[in-house]
Amino acid sequence: MRVYDISVSITPEMPVWPGDPPVTLRRIASISQGANSNVSRLECSVHIGTHVDAPVHFIDGAASVESLSLRALIGRVYVVHLPQANVIDEAMLEGAGIPPRTRRVIFRTSNSRYWARGETDFQKDFVAIDASGASWLVRKKVQLVGVDYLSVAPFGDTREPHRILLEKGVVIVEGLDLSEVSQGRYTLYCLPLKLVGSDGAPARAILVGV
Repeated sequence: MRVYDISVSITPEMPVWPGDPPVTLRRIASISQGANSNVSRLECSVHIGTHVDAPVHFIDGAASVESLSLRALIGRVYVVHLPQANVIDEAMLEGAGIPPRTRRVIFRTSNSRYWARGETDFQKDFVAIDASGASWLVRKKVQLVGVDYLSVAPFGDTREPHRILLEKGVVIVEGLDLSEVSQGRYTLYCLPLKLVGSDGAPARAILVGV
């Protein structure tokens, strides 16, 4: 059995979505300075690194992250490698060879090279799923979609793909590091923080080879 940690490390140097606050992680109590214990403070957006989107992220009044089903976030998943993709649209998905009745799918694209080489600047030209691709996934009854950069949707056109997926209850996992993962079947364990009322939450995600 091989375990792959597909979570991005949270550091002050990591890329964040333009307009979001940078990560601040600092020690506020230190044993070396007389404190009883070491204590740190974290300040950040809930959409940093590896994270899960809740429906309320793009749909006012919809469910928040603590309501997401753990059944969707844990289970068999298929990783699809699309190294030549510029956009994941309906035509791309039709030819991707995703097995029938797949309920969880994760896309590895050229985005993963950003994590592999430690890029700290936000990349606007990342590969993502457009509205036609999102509609295709909904028609195929996919319950969870994972991508290897900070948005499931293209930069500058984020609303519609998110809305299509979230309205149908598809769980979105963004910011996965798939640089060491090959195409195939795995078991996914993805556990977002249980932040009541939040539109998203950082998560620890792993794949277990099956």
